[in-house]
Amino acid sequence: MLIKEKMSIEEFDDKSYQIKLVEPLEEEKAVLTHYLHNIHNGVAKYYKDEALSILKNYVEYKSENKISVVEEEALQQLLFEIENVPFPTPKNYTFKFIDLFAGIGGFRIAMQNVGGKCVYTSEWNKDAQKTYRENFGEVPFGDITKESVKNYIPKEFDILCAGFPCQAFSIAGLRKGFSDTRGTLFFDLEQIIEKHKPKVVFLENVKNLVSHDKGKTFKVILEILEEKLGYKVFHKVLNTMTHANVPQNRERIFVVAFDPNQVPNYANFQFPEEIKLTKTIHDILDKEKQENKYYYPETHQYYPELVKTMTSKDTVYQWRRVYVRENKSNVCPTLTANMGAGGHNVPLIKDDFGIRKLTPKECFAFQGYPMDKYILPPIANSKLYMQAGNSVTTTLIERISNEIINVL
Repeated sequence: MLIKEKMSIEEFDDKSYQIKLVEPLEEEKAVLTHYLHNIHNGVAKYYKDEALSILKNYVEYKSENKISVVEEEALQQLLFEIENVPFPTPKNYTFKFIDLFAGIGGFRIAMQNVGGKCVYTSEWNKDAQKTYRENFGEVPFGDITKESVKNYIPKEFDILCAGFPCQAFSIAGLRKGFSDTRGTLFFDLEQIIEKHKPKVVFLENVKNLVSHDKGKTFKVILEILEEKLGYKVFHKVLNTMTHANVPQNRERIFVVAFDPNQVPNYANFQFPEEIKLTKTIHDILDKEKQENKYYYPETHQYYPELVKTMTSKDTVYQWRRVYVRENKSNVCPTLTANMGAGGHNVPLIKDDFGIRKLTPKECFAFQGYPMDKYILPPIANSKLYMQAGNSVTTTLIERISNEIINVL
């Protein structure tokens, strides 16, 4: 018996189906796609029972609606869907990693490129989840602060990746000599590291983390990793334009921590050396005329200021609320999460057709995403700008990942 209509992961959002469930599973698409991604290896066992139960429920629901569905057929259709994506899980892998605060998959692309297999993903933002699923065929689990979400993490993996948000820690509450991180997202990372003891912890954050709260926040992070959890920590501020051959001025702090019991040669780790920037903004910018919505009309109140200031086609300018600033280094200024919401860091260029904003596609390219393959889903541009601004530079993550793998 064959399925008479195409099944898709999206169908699990069907409202009437959700109502039918006695206990709706908030994470059911994540459970099912994580199971399918790992169906040919041992990691599948962490998701199997619940995934097959979800599938069985849905097949029964379809049957009640006079649609003939066989579980095995449904499984094969869904398996094809999650494998037929731009960045499928590599069949031959040498290590396993988890992707926390995953965003749109910058860590994942890099880690897969150096031979890694992702066995768990978490990202609470629904729009970012859509972009992630479009490219990797996997729906991330949601709020990592929930114990139920943490419980889906497989017992064993090699590397924990996280571009976690920066929050202030309370120095007031000391816990046996360690500063208390409860109430912050780092506390959740701390719990996961302590429970699973990965070989490597790989973190990324804004450069200001180092000086945040007069240096106390970063001090607490190092103290927890080194003294409480027993890791050997390396950290460094690196710039996308000096270490990734991508023309964007973007400084970030990277933290790489090794468990010395599992990685005895941890001291061999080095951050990648600076490399020459050979690419220019013209390697990334689209040459053709873009949609009119990206261009500033002559009637815009700030148009005279834009025309007066923006004279070069060889740099990216920044809109700073009421004035324009030229980027003297002829690269793209740091992309930010608020640039799509009309914030004060909107990147602008002058092209052959006028003065315009960067497109979302160009912003993703300035973060190292391979735009010949990477898919932007049909969601609001403001959301896509935010995703690009929040992301890591994938090519820089890949260079650091290579150094980690050399040590492992």
